[in-house]
Amino acid sequence: MTAPVTEVSRAADLLRAGELVAFPTETVYGLGADARNPQAIARIFAAKGRPADHPLIVHLPDVSHLEHWASEVSEMAFKLATAFWPGPLTLIMRRRLSVLDAVTGGQDTVGLRVPNHPMALQLLQIFDGGIAAPSANRFGRISPTTAAHVREELGNSVSMILDGGSCLVGIESTILDLSGTEP
Repeated sequence: MTAPVTEVSRAADLLRAGELVAFPTETVYGLGADARNPQAIARIFAAKGRPADHPLIVHLPDVSHLEHWASEVSEMAFKLATAFWPGPLTLIMRRRLSVLDAVTGGQDTVGLRVPNHPMALQLLQIFDGGIAAPSANRFGRISPTTAAHVREELGNSVSMILDGGSCLVGIESTILDLSGTEP
């Protein structure tokens, strides 16, 4: 399900302005913020009641954005990303120094993925950058799989909810740590 371009463009504009936008992925709804904006990232933690040392996953428009976030992209990382993105796979990689500590929970790694939902991909292409997006629920609660769940859980904490119907997978993405010598 895709939204009218004007609706998705409005969501991208809100992200650029530092606001929070909830959007669907194939797994669960994400609570999105511009991953380069520290004030926007702080809004995610406040809305969710999430501890500051819990890292966020950065959603990317496509594989070509990997090098903007990871300091080293191994051949294995590139092959996995090419084979399984878009899709429910998060790759943990050594971060670039420019990646905000708030995004990584102070760790030297960053989680990256390209979701496989047409509306999420449309938003990421229009935004043309990284969107930090943990699940759009309060910390410790069940992850939302519909826009209605997001409204119930987060209400006015979110500037906009892109309704892309029910998520197909319904659980978070698989996480593969490629930051060391062995996955």
